[in-house]
Amino acid sequence: MTTSGITVVRGEQELYPWLAHAFAHARTEISCAVDQLFSWVVTRTASVPATRFPPGVRVCKLYRAGLLLDPAFAGYAHTMADLGAEVRVPEREVNETVLIDRRVAVLAGDTAHGPRGYSVVTVPEVVQGIASLFDTAWATAAPLELWDADRTDLRALAPRVLEALAAGAKDETAARTVGLSVRTYRRRVAELMAALGAETRFQAGVRARELGLI
Repeated sequence: MTTSGITVVRGEQELYPWLAHAFAHARTEISCAVDQLFSWVVTRTASVPATRFPPGVRVCKLYRAGLLLDPAFAGYAHTMADLGAEVRVPEREVNETVLIDRRVAVLAGDTAHGPRGYSVVTVPEVVQGIASLFDTAWATAAPLELWDADRTDLRALAPRVLEALAAGAKDETAARTVGLSVRTYRRRVAELMAALGAETRFQAGVRARELGLI
């Protein structure tokens, strides 16, 4: 469906080939905000590109903190950085967005009404507004290497701690199961809640399931 400057695409099968073509022909910048595991075409592919991004094209990627608790996704994020992308981790959840050369924006919808819808926007004023929101999130986000530096242990413990949270285990029992002191266990729970953007332990368990972490 197309209206003035906005095309709504239903489903990934139609969107991904278009995105792949648009990425390949970008001239100045590709910016992506990712909020779910395996979002957008590059994370759906079976392998990571073997070469760096085209010369002269700046690639900016915002990855939700909770995604980086998944070892496979964390490895993917670091591979993207090694290939030349600038990768940052925002403090809060991000709306899934792609910006191409600041001329086209793609906004991901939800799946409440069937196949996921994607709005492809070319209205300059709207694209500019979307870019401004992305820039705000980018400016306050932490570079991947800094965010990740002290979270290796947290990533390793995350599945067991999240399973304990989901099971509703008492802190003393969960700490023994995970092999931590109660004080350290509670600190790890707080860190995981922060990474998942959760205000309660129950919410942390729900979001961990949504992300496929447990």
